[in-house]
Amino acid sequence: MQDHTDAVVVGGGLGGVAAALALLRAGRRVVLTEEFDWLGGQLTSQAVPPDEHSWVERFGVTASYRALRDGIRDYYRRHYPLTPRARAWRELNPGAGNVSRLCHEPRVAVAVIDEMLAPYRGSGRLTVLQPYRPVAARTDGDRVVSVTVEHRDTGDRIELAAPYILDATETGELLPLSGTEYVTGFESTLDTGEPSAPEVAQPANMQAMSVCFAVDHVDGDHTIDKPARYGFWREYQPEFWGDRMLSFRSPDPRTLAIAERTFTPNPDDDPLSVLSDQRLSAGDSNLWTFRRIAARRNFVDGAYDSDICLVNWPMIDYFESPVIDVPDADTHIAAARELSRSVLYWLQTEAPRADGGTGFPGLRLRGDVTGSADGLAQAPYIRESRRIRAEYTIVEQDLSLAVRGDKGAVRHEDAVGVGMYRIDLHPSTGGDNYLDVASCPFEIPLGALIPQRVENLLPAGKNIGTTHITNGSHRLHPVEWNVGEVAGALADFCLAHRVTPRAVRNTPGLLAQFQHRLDRDGVELRWPDVSGY
Repeated sequence: MQDHTDAVVVGGGLGGVAAALALLRAGRRVVLTEEFDWLGGQLTSQAVPPDEHSWVERFGVTASYRALRDGIRDYYRRHYPLTPRARAWRELNPGAGNVSRLCHEPRVAVAVIDEMLAPYRGSGRLTVLQPYRPVAARTDGDRVVSVTVEHRDTGDRIELAAPYILDATETGELLPLSGTEYVTGFESTLDTGEPSAPEVAQPANMQAMSVCFAVDHVDGDHTIDKPARYGFWREYQPEFWGDRMLSFRSPDPRTLAIAERTFTPNPDDDPLSVLSDQRLSAGDSNLWTFRRIAARRNFVDGAYDSDICLVNWPMIDYFESPVIDVPDADTHIAAARELSRSVLYWLQTEAPRADGGTGFPGLRLRGDVTGSADGLAQAPYIRESRRIRAEYTIVEQDLSLAVRGDKGAVRHEDAVGVGMYRIDLHPSTGGDNYLDVASCPFEIPLGALIPQRVENLLPAGKNIGTTHITNGSHRLHPVEWNVGEVAGALADFCLAHRVTPRAVRNTPGLLAQFQHRLDRDGVELRWPDVSGY
C-alpha cells in the first residue's frame, strides 16, 4: 500500500489535473491516477476542443484555467511555424473552428498540462500513475480508507490510502466502489421540480456518448476498410432524426427542425475572420469548420498540407445503450467506435458532394493527432456521469433563462466558482431528442460538491450534484476545471484546519475563509454585469 500522501486524485482529466494542481500549490503531496495515455480527459484523450462561453477571453474562468489557455497559445507561438499575422493575433485560434475561440490539436494541451505538473513531479510531491483505473475501495463508516487501482495492460494493482480521496473519473467510478450515494439518468419532476423533467424517473436514460476522430483531406485514396457493421449503421434511422444518421441532415439542437449541413474540406477562408461565438451561431452549418483544430492558413505555406478537422458531429452520437451501471459497457463502447469508423467510411465513399459526386476518398484518418492505435480518440467522450447525492442539487430552475429571466441565475451564499453554457443535452439512451434550454450565467455552489453522508470523498468533475438536465451546462471544460480546482483546494483547507468539507460549507466563518482563499487564488465567485457584453 502507498499511503505517504495527503490526497489521492483518481482520474487525470481536466478536473483531476486542476485538483492536483490546487493541492500541489498548497504544498501537499498528491497521487494522481489516469486510465489513458494522456492527461487532460476531454481536452486530450477524448479529443474534444474546448466548449466555452462567449466571455472566456475576459472573465468567467479561474486564473489557472486561463493559464492553461494562455499556455496553449504560447506553445504554438514557441514551436509552430505560424504566419506573422497569426503569431500577432492576441486571441490566436489555431484551428479557427466555429465552436471555440481556442480550437487546437490535443497534443498541445497534453504538452502544456505536462509543463504545469513538471515541477511537482520533479520535486517528488506528485506521483502520476498511468495507465491505472480504479477497481475497489475500502471504507470505514462514512470515510473512504483507500482505493485500489489496476494497471490497464498488466493487471498489477496498487492500494492507495490518503486522508482525502477525490473522484475525478469521467463516470464517477468511485461512487459505487465506495458505496457513496449517487443518481444516474433522468430524475422525475416530482424529485426536482424541473419543468423539462419527465413524470417518472428514468435512471438508465443518459446522454449519448461519442468517439471522436481527426481527419485531413489530401491527394490520394485513403479509404479505410469497410467496418463489419457498416450496413447496420448505414440504414440506422431513429424516429426523431428525420433521415438516416449517416447523412448531412439531422435535427438542429436548438430548434429540432431538420437541418442540412454542408461539408467543404479545406475552404480557402481567412482564419482571423472566423466568428467563434455560440451566442450568435452554433457554428455547425459547415461541419468541416465546426470543430477544425488546425487551419492551414494560420501556418506558413507548406507547413500543413491540409486543415485538420475534428469530428464530433451529431452522426457519431451513440445512444443505443448507456455505459454506466450496465454489465456490457465495453461492448457498447466498442459499438460506438464502430459507429465512428462507419461515419468515416461513409464520408469517404458515399457522402454527397457539392459537385454532384459522392465520397471524399482524400479524407485521411489522423490517429497520430489523437494518439491512438486505431486512429480514433483514445477515450470515449461520455457526457453524463454518475452524480453524488449532494447537500445541494443544482436544478433547471436555478439557471433557466425562461424561469429566472432578468433576475439571473440563483445566487449562492456558498458560491465557489462560475460557469456559463446553455443546457445542451444530446439525444439519449431513452429515445429523447436534443434538449436545449437557454440559461443564465451561473454560480457553482459548494453544496453541490458535498456528499450527503461520506466525509472525505469529493467529486472533482462531472459527478457533482447536478441533475440530468443541469449536467448539460456543467459538463464543459472550464466548469469541470473549476470544480476540480475547488475540490483540491477544499481538501487542503480541511487538512489545514482539521475540519470536514461539510463543516466548511455550514460554518459561516470557515466558509468565508475558504471563499477568501479561492478569491486569492483567482477563482471567480460572482459574475460581473454581462448585459453590456
